[in-house]
Amino acid sequence: MLAPLPGITLQASAEAVHVHSEAPMTVLSSSFFGGGFSRVRHILNAKVAPDYQSDDPAADLQAIAHRCGVTEPFVGLLTAVPLRKARLALAERGALRVGVLATAGLSNATSAGLSPPCEARPGTINLIVLVNARLTRPALVNAIITVTEAKCAVLADLGARSPDGAPATGTSTDTVTVAATGRGPALPFAGPATVPGWLIAQAVRQAVYESLQAD
Repeated sequence: MLAPLPGITLQASAEAVHVHSEAPMTVLSSSFFGGGFSRVRHILNAKVAPDYQSDDPAADLQAIAHRCGVTEPFVGLLTAVPLRKARLALAERGALRVGVLATAGLSNATSAGLSPPCEARPGTINLIVLVNARLTRPALVNAIITVTEAKCAVLADLGARSPDGAPATGTSTDTVTVAATGRGPALPFAGPATVPGWLIAQAVRQAVYESLQAD
């Protein structure tokens, strides 16, 4: 069990990586399960098979959550990336600390604006960003942009390509979840030129790179 931020622990099992906070976090997520703005103490990144298909993925996530001991609202993600490839990166400056958990795979790579719509598959880049601060709602949205820019920069550095040869910007099913503890003064911005955005981008770059390079 790891403790990336005060009051927050990470626990990995064969089924999921579980982020547990002692106090409710303010969360903005692009996930289909618990996505949007919420106040939750639990985030699950659950493992599914590469050929996963389900008529009710929400029910599958709820079953995994129950087995992980989660009985209250949570944000849930799905990944076909082996959980042994999950990587945690930390960045801090003064009292401000950021942790980024990544599970990253490129078997489903796409290039935004060039790759045509297709059936979503579970191979994906899931990013969970934990911030030991009080981000306003606009700052949470700003953080999503910063995370995406940093992820795309890593893929560019690695020369990642979509199946049709275009520069990859991600996969067709990527998710970003940003969770703020609410400690400290309100931070209205989280762009890459701000301190929180700078820390977020650093940690995203490291976590995505290390997860993609992991065996």
